[in-house]
Amino acid sequence: MKAKKSVFGVFCLIVAFVGLKVEDHIIDTEPAIREVPTSRKVVALTFDDGPLNTSTPKILQILREKGVKATFFVVGERVEKYPMLVRQEAAEGHEVGNHTYSHPKLRGLNRQEIDKEIEKNETLISQVAPRPTLFRPPEGKYSKTVLEDARERGYIIVLWSIDTKDWRCPPVGDIVDSVLKNVKPGSIILLHDGKYPSPTPEAVDCIIDSLKSRGYEFVTVSELLQYYQPASR
Repeated sequence: MKAKKSVFGVFCLIVAFVGLKVEDHIIDTEPAIREVPTSRKVVALTFDDGPLNTSTPKILQILREKGVKATFFVVGERVEKYPMLVRQEAAEGHEVGNHTYSHPKLRGLNRQEIDKEIEKNETLISQVAPRPTLFRPPEGKYSKTVLEDARERGYIIVLWSIDTKDWRCPPVGDIVDSVLKNVKPGSIILLHDGKYPSPTPEAVDCIIDSLKSRGYEFVTVSELLQYYQPASR
């Protein structure tokens, strides 16, 4: 028994050491993270454009009932309006990321305007949740200037590997199918909680049950990064 505990302890130390270097390694190889190479059946649910006092509470309730953690990329204008929802997201173990203050097209802005969008939202989030370390540009579009500004502020840019297009309000089955047909270990799934009425809450319920039945686990994006496995040469 002591030998097993000793081995496990060494393993944990190795994982902790490697984990400290994971983000740096990924950033060095990719300007933005779309998925995380891993053999472990883990995925990250991400929600953009919230919070909204109609859709977000429904999604939070489903996540709570299912025991699932997710990542919410929030918009500052809505953080101002619904700060308690962001506080709730963080309190329930979800990760809160920066999705700019007003959701502009960043590639059309200058450096000062980009910095203001990121900084203003960062300040708002930090009043009700931990300071964000993940940044998702609106529509997933960014320029060299956006990349440089975000990195200088200590952010990791996160996109997605599965776009459910739920913001178009398709049938629930279409949203679920878009995930089930494309999911793989390390997937980052794009959903939205910033629209109402929306098929997203019902779809999330089905997605969680379906992926759990396939042996998948759900983690936040920052947790997903710790499962990174470099390609073997």
